[in-house]
Amino acid sequence: MLSIGIVGLPNVGKSTLFNALTKKGVPAENYPFCTIDPSVGVVAVPDERLVKLSEFSKSAKTIPAAVEFVDIAGLVKGAAQGEGLGNQFLAHIREVDAIAQVVRVFEDESVIHVADRVDPLDDIAVINFELALADLETVKKRRGGIMKDVKRADKLALVEGGILARLETALDRGQPAREIKFNPEEAALVKGLHLLTMKPILYVLNISTAAENVALDSKKQLDAPAVEIDPIFETGLDQLIKTSYELLGLITFFTTGADETRAWTIKVGAAAPEAGAAIHGDFRDKFIRAEIINWQTLLDAGSYAAARDCGLLRAEGKEHIVQDGEVIEFKI
Repeated sequence: MLSIGIVGLPNVGKSTLFNALTKKGVPAENYPFCTIDPSVGVVAVPDERLVKLSEFSKSAKTIPAAVEFVDIAGLVKGAAQGEGLGNQFLAHIREVDAIAQVVRVFEDESVIHVADRVDPLDDIAVINFELALADLETVKKRRGGIMKDVKRADKLALVEGGILARLETALDRGQPAREIKFNPEEAALVKGLHLLTMKPILYVLNISTAAENVALDSKKQLDAPAVEIDPIFETGLDQLIKTSYELLGLITFFTTGADETRAWTIKVGAAAPEAGAAIHGDFRDKFIRAEIINWQTLLDAGSYAAARDCGLLRAEGKEHIVQDGEVIEFKI
């Protein structure tokens, strides 16, 4: 299961958000492959389509898609040099697939801000700068490691050296690596560096419906998607979960019947056999075809039999790229 790390400065509401999210957790028995500890929560992805399909099939069980959130220790300025829990913080970020950066927007004198003032854009800049510094150290170390090969004009080392030089220049001025354009060959090399600023990022604007909030002129000031939440009153959480799911590059397909209606998670661009593997390896290894229909088309038809009679069920082969919202029955 892909995971998204909740990061931010101290006292911005990370743990409050995490606790609110875990109330929307899924039963552990549905996801036996997950090892759950106090800082990890497997959260159900809200999906009205799943509910309607379950009602349509009169299913005994309804199992949602899920996304894993990880509560990561608060970062302070200087984390890249080991300040505070810097090393631990950065190590935990390396392990997640995407970042949800919680940004304090609310004013509350009883909750101390680490900088003694509430400035969302400055908070964002501090964390992004620390992540860039950590990546800069990684890039410099790697660049030094291939210097001998560069000096003897090794072809691969020269290519990598050029990529590392571009990265170093960008990171040195605080530009995240994800904003640099790479061709497929270059991207493969960069992936091996496991850079923090290559991870997709989402800003979680922690507002308060019961207090004053610092005004952001526009979300256009931000360099990534943003959602507003109030974890105390649990508003905006569903949108956060859905946006996090999309940020991870995930889509959902469904299986439905009297026993169970279930949402299955796959990466965008997955072909039918790969999607089948989410259910069982045999659906990939012994794949013959898949019978597919859009969820809304199935509901509109009234029944599987009616959908089949109207020619709405499609038989697709191995090359079919699964689309979000398809209901699939795999044939082996």
